[in-house]
Amino acid sequence: MNEKILIVDDEKDIRELLAYNLSKESYKVETAGDGLLALQKIDSTYDLLILDVMMPNLDGFETCKKIRSASAAYNNIPIILLTAKENEINEIIGLEIGADDYILKPVSMSILIARIRANLRRHSKSSSNLINIKYGDLIINVDSQKVKCCNNFISLTKTEFSLLQCLAESPEKVFRRQELLNSIVGSDVVVIDRVIDVHIKKIRDKLGKCGKYIHTAHGVGYSLSKDE
Repeated sequence: MNEKILIVDDEKDIRELLAYNLSKESYKVETAGDGLLALQKIDSTYDLLILDVMMPNLDGFETCKKIRSASAAYNNIPIILLTAKENEINEIIGLEIGADDYILKPVSMSILIARIRANLRRHSKSSSNLINIKYGDLIINVDSQKVKCCNNFISLTKTEFSLLQCLAESPEKVFRRQELLNSIVGSDVVVIDRVIDVHIKKIRDKLGKCGKYIHTAHGVGYSLSKDE
């Protein structure tokens, strides 16, 4: 294991509690007290980030946005947001600015560890295959996690890449939303269907011309298809 995790939270007690429990799971843990400090520490050696949403100076949403825009190398680092607000709108905002997961406070350690493992498992799974998937003008390199549309590179987050890979590995198949949810977080984690809709919209927008390949099966889910 020994993956490197950065915990960012302005509450010292929470930082120490999370760090203690994750260290017991054999993760290498570092902490930062706010978003500005996180931006100073962040580099490509981290395997996962945990960001509190409500922080002074720079909140979790803005920190996430700045990390995603700072370097393409950071797009492959899963980001989990923590918040005390139980609000679907906040969840959607977090996903739209590049977060991979979203957990409510007070944090259940068993749920947090399950989500961490699911996100890291996705990363390990997709980086262990040496294949290119070509579909029309769309090329997906599973090893490097790079995507091209009409020879232009497309920058996707870890979750977006995992969803696109899932669709591309079984073209023409209609995936139910729950199947897609399971592919990115595991069947033991409960996440609302709206999460998939938000990610699919972002993937379509980023793919541009190739976004037309992602089709909606109304009331069911999504597929990758060349049919108009």
